[in-house]
Amino acid sequence: MTDPTPGAVLRGAVDLSSLRNRPQPPAVGASGQDGVPAADGAGAASVPSLVIDVTDASFPQVLELSRTVPVVVDLWAEWCGPCKQLSPILEKVVTELGGRVVLAKVDVDANPQLAQAFRAQSIPMVVALVAGQPVPMFTGAVPEQQVRDVFAQLLQLAAQNGVTGTVDAGSEESADASDEAPAEPALPPLHAEAFDAIESGDYARAITAYEKALAENPRDADARAGLGQVRLLDRVQGLDLQAVRDAAAAAPRDREAQFAAADLDLSGGHVDDAFSRLLDLFSITPADERRPVRERLLELFGLVGDADPRVLTARGRLASLLF
Repeated sequence: MTDPTPGAVLRGAVDLSSLRNRPQPPAVGASGQDGVPAADGAGAASVPSLVIDVTDASFPQVLELSRTVPVVVDLWAEWCGPCKQLSPILEKVVTELGGRVVLAKVDVDANPQLAQAFRAQSIPMVVALVAGQPVPMFTGAVPEQQVRDVFAQLLQLAAQNGVTGTVDAGSEESADASDEAPAEPALPPLHAEAFDAIESGDYARAITAYEKALAENPRDADARAGLGQVRLLDRVQGLDLQAVRDAAAAAPRDREAQFAAADLDLSGGHVDDAFSRLLDLFSITPADERRPVRERLLELFGLVGDADPRVLTARGRLASLLF
C-alpha cells in the first residue's frame, strides 16, 4: 500500500467488473441478502455486524458499501491453519475501529468466482475495497502490530479518496433479538484447554488436549479436526519458505523434506500442489516404506474435507497407485 490512488494500485491486476455488474440480490430490511448492507449514500450505513460473510452473489452490495466506508476482504478457507490465526486479529482490529472499517469474509471454497477475481493464489489473502476499487494489503498470517499499521495506512488512503463514512453495526431490534438468543453451550473442558493453548501459541499443549479428548471419545469429530489443524500449525511454525522449497527440490525422495514442503503448500492455500507433491513421493517410494506417506496424505485430506473435489481427485490417484 504505497500508492495513494486505489485505481492505480491494482489497475490491470484485478478485474471485478463481472461481479460488479451482475444483478444485485434484493435487500431485506436494513441489510441485504446474506446480511450484506447497501450504503445509503449519505456517509453512513447500517450493517448487522462489523464482520460479515460475503458470497459471489452478494458481493455487488459490498462494492457499493465501500463507497461509504473501507471494506477489508478476508479470503480464507476452513482447512487453512494460518487463516485461523489471522481472522481473530482482523476481527479485533476492525471492532476497535468502531465502524470506520467493515470486514467482509469470503470462503474461497464456497465462492470460487470471488477467489478467481481476486487472483487468490494463496490464503489467507487480505484485500481492501475503497470506492469500489481493490487495494492490496497482505498475504499470509501477519503479526497484530503489522495488521494495525496496514489498517492505519488504509484509513489514510480512504480519506484521500473521500471515503470517510462510518457504519452502525446492528439495530435496536437485532440487539434485542441477540439478548434473547440462548447462550452457546460451553466447550468441553479438553476442547477449551486446546483453544486456550492455541491462542497462547502453545501448540504442543493443544495437541495433547485434543489427543486426550479423542482417547476419551474416538468419535469426537471436532477433536479430530482440531487435532489435524493444530498439528499442521505446529509443523509449519518457524519454517523458512524458501529454505524448505530448496531442500525439497534438491531431494525429491527425502520424505521429511517433501512433508515440510507439502505442509507449507497446504497452509498457503496451494492444495493441489501439496497433494501432487506427496503423491509423487508415494509413487517413487518402495512399497514397504509407503505407509508414512499415505498417512500424511490422509491427514491432509481430512484437513481439506473429504467432499472437496481436489481431495476426490487425489484419492483417485492414490487408489491407482495402490492397485
